[in-house]
Amino acid sequence: MKKFVLTLMAALMLAAGFAGPASAQDWPQKPVKIIISFGPGGGTDIIGRILAEHMQNKLGKPVVVENKPGAGGILGNEAVANAEADGYTLGIMTAGQLVAAVTRKTMRYDTLTAFAPVGQIATASLAIVTRPDFPANDVKELIALAKKEPGKIVFASPGFAASQHFAGEMFKQAAGIQLLHVPYKTTPEAINAVMGKHADVLFDTVSAVIGQLQTGQLKALAVTGKERFPAVPNVPAAVESGLVPGFEMTTWYGMFAPKGTPEPVIAKLNKVLNETLADAEVKARLEKVGVVVKSSTPAEWGAFMASEYHRFAKVREAAGIPQQ
Repeated sequence: MKKFVLTLMAALMLAAGFAGPASAQDWPQKPVKIIISFGPGGGTDIIGRILAEHMQNKLGKPVVVENKPGAGGILGNEAVANAEADGYTLGIMTAGQLVAAVTRKTMRYDTLTAFAPVGQIATASLAIVTRPDFPANDVKELIALAKKEPGKIVFASPGFAASQHFAGEMFKQAAGIQLLHVPYKTTPEAINAVMGKHADVLFDTVSAVIGQLQTGQLKALAVTGKERFPAVPNVPAAVESGLVPGFEMTTWYGMFAPKGTPEPVIAKLNKVLNETLADAEVKARLEKVGVVVKSSTPAEWGAFMASEYHRFAKVREAAGIPQQ
């Protein structure tokens, strides 16, 4: 009898091991869910749906998208943090969500420890734009004008403590100048404020202002990445001026899972994600959204998120932006 019980226990443990999520060979056995922390139709939502469509073909199981907007992306992240760590719930992290995190006094999860990184997806520069008759045509002239009239140049953003606001604060700190920040409720409102001369400068994604740049309603002084951005190849990177050393602010996207998700499953997810990003059709579709594909290992993506979190926290402190 004792031998039978021991044999049965061994068999059950073996079966449990094969059924468990730690075996990437057996995963997935059911649909995988990607939680999007913003509403339908936005950039993150579009990116998530493009990935879901192609990843499910490689995984052999449905990959569904669930929108869970609120609190600058924090509610969606919280849902992922509280999900079972079995590889069936994923999320997409953006620069804006980290900015939202560093501006909160209290959080119901720890941004740096609650997640298992899967891999980076894409990146995109912001553009520094102004109206056509503004008396500065590049970063050098903008900085000179700001030093001549400290605090008189108004930079707009689509919201206090938004990532675009942080871009402006980073630029101020790198250039050693004073600009007056005026937040609006949305990007279209901020764009209209600049075109209507209620504000002078706007830091926002290239995709958000490309239409106005093409029609001549706005002009671009620079982009905020380390290099020029493919959508506007004739616009220099701000660092090319030599006057804003180390300045870089990009919006970016990456995939993550709950902390404790088995490493073999993370490895398989990373492989499938990177294969998806290498697909020519996926690259083309993402470029239409205004981003450039950037893949990584889980470790690289995790280190990048941590460094960005600490960088944004320092910017917040230096700018005197209060935590809510």
